[in-house]
Amino acid sequence: MSKIINQLYKNNASIYKVVLFLITTIAIVYLFPKGGQFKYDFTQGKPWQYDNLYAPFDFAIQKTTEELSQEKEQIEKAAKKYFVLDDAIAKNVSENFTTQMNLLFPSDSLSKKEINKLIKQGENLIKSIYNTGFIDEVSSAKLPSNSYSILLRKGNAIEEVSVSKITRSNQILPLITEAISGIRSEFGRNYTFNLLSEILQPNIKFDADLTQKELNEALNSRSLTKGKISKDELIILKGDIVEGTSFNVLKSYQEASKSQIWTQSNYNWIVFGYTVLVALALLMLLLFLKQYRVAIFNDNNKVTFIFFNMILMILVQTLVVKYNSEFLYVVPLAILPIVLKAFFDARLGLFTHVLTILLLGFIVPNSFEFIYLHIIAGIITVLTVSELYKRANLFISIGQVTLIYMITYFAFSIIKEGNVGKINGTYFGLFAINGLLSFLAVFFIYIYEKIFKLVSDVTLLELSNTNSKLLRELNEKAPGTFQHSMQVANLAEAAANEIGANSMLVRTGALYHDIGKMSNPMYFTENQSTGVNPHDDLAAKDSARIILDHVINGIEIAKKYNLPDRIIDFIRTHHGTSVVYYFYKKEEAVNPNVSIKKFQYQGPIPFSKETAILMICDAAEAASKSLKKPTAQAIDELIDKIVEKQKNDNQFINSDITFREIEKIKKVIKGKLMNIYHLRVEYPE
Repeated sequence: MSKIINQLYKNNASIYKVVLFLITTIAIVYLFPKGGQFKYDFTQGKPWQYDNLYAPFDFAIQKTTEELSQEKEQIEKAAKKYFVLDDAIAKNVSENFTTQMNLLFPSDSLSKKEINKLIKQGENLIKSIYNTGFIDEVSSAKLPSNSYSILLRKGNAIEEVSVSKITRSNQILPLITEAISGIRSEFGRNYTFNLLSEILQPNIKFDADLTQKELNEALNSRSLTKGKISKDELIILKGDIVEGTSFNVLKSYQEASKSQIWTQSNYNWIVFGYTVLVALALLMLLLFLKQYRVAIFNDNNKVTFIFFNMILMILVQTLVVKYNSEFLYVVPLAILPIVLKAFFDARLGLFTHVLTILLLGFIVPNSFEFIYLHIIAGIITVLTVSELYKRANLFISIGQVTLIYMITYFAFSIIKEGNVGKINGTYFGLFAINGLLSFLAVFFIYIYEKIFKLVSDVTLLELSNTNSKLLRELNEKAPGTFQHSMQVANLAEAAANEIGANSMLVRTGALYHDIGKMSNPMYFTENQSTGVNPHDDLAAKDSARIILDHVINGIEIAKKYNLPDRIIDFIRTHHGTSVVYYFYKKEEAVNPNVSIKKFQYQGPIPFSKETAILMICDAAEAASKSLKKPTAQAIDELIDKIVEKQKNDNQFINSDITFREIEKIKKVIKGKLMNIYHLRVEYPE
């Protein structure tokens, strides 16, 4: 049992990767559609590339979206509108009118006979109005303009009524005026006019619920098909253009295949196929990391980070497609290469982006167009996004990516539609939204730095600020070391720019590479401003131990101040496995059998271009201070000697740096040192 536990403990990193691999595969397959892929790939307007296609089974021809839309418009246009009539209103109005008129008393201006006549004429008017119905202004707007009748519901009965017979609000006042025009008394006419205009109320209203219900039933009852293809019937010939009827039949065949072929009985096989394809894609990513990014592969935190971002992009794209495939291009997939390039490098960012896009091809419609468009955008992203700490760079880069999206989609649309007039302009707006959402990359980078403890250029910019607490402390305790670090940072940054390395990373690493000297600043030459050398009172091996320990002390201080591991790597590697040669020779003169390992740094040796650059620049800057006459020839010979010694000691065998790049670095350092040590013109006294 103990052996098993020991084996598990020894291989815990590998076991973690296997578990992560399985979880990621299952999660991605779960997000995939629950049907298989249609075995034919066809595009409208392009030739049929396969052999003559015959129907393997009977299936119905589905109506196109345009046809269904036209049918819907026709049904809506022809649909009858329902209105409801309230009988109680007519009765209430009539009773109210009679009651109010009976309150009148005969007078000189209005006789009893005229009152009765007014009551009779008013009742006749009310009866005539409510006999056909009085509709309100809101419902009047719903009256059909393309029909002469409506369906009027009275209780449980529905009858068809002519639109012309229905009284509208704008007809009421003329009808009242005409009805009482025979009365001689002006008082009687005015009184009756005011009373009728006040108490007459509409008794017909639009019945929206019943109208919509009948419309829905009509829409649901329509046929979604327009014919049938029988088994063994020819669908399309090889080389024929896929358009019009043939395109519609192929789409119908594709839909019918879902029910005919992708049944529950073969569902497990479909899932198995998806699983194999997803596993292969993820395996390619792991192999890429193991082969070309060993440091990342060995760091489970970084592998988890990469897999998490892949799942996140696939999840978001899947949710958008399920919600509405019209918003397919809103998802800012360019965030993935931006984020990965910010923390790692462009090659890894593009490789991961391409694999993610290929996996998304199983989910999205028009997969070829989607894959082509996003791969082109990903390439532009990794080529243009740099120095994210400069806001203008990110803005320009995302603008270029958005433009590429639009141009590529424009080209695809012309190919499919045949002319510019049919291009869907909505997609250009979606690409603009995509570009705006891509700026969320800055937010994600900040969050990922906190969660996964990674370092981006933005953090490096903050760390390279010489007013930071740790660098201020270095300046106060070891001012000579601080100035040395500043000079090395300038040299390293220039060298990195020359060979295309991460200049911000190497500059920041250079500023912190010697912070361990703060523990014993006076034991290092650059801080001995008084001319007193404390090494004069120490044995050579003790002096060497103090010098060697500045690396260990630097690592401890860096961890105390929570510096990122990428910066601590520069502290670990800036001397590699070199020897404190001066004190070794001094000890050898006293003790010829002394072990050189006691005077050797513990390493490791540089394992990246950036750490190799720092080693060269650090040694060059320090050695240049020993030149009594820093002429061009002396500087040239010194740099060549230092770099050749580092090569012979195999200090660069683990770093991804070429001889050509080393020569470029040497040239930059020589030029910079010559500018520093050049002789000035003597000024007259």
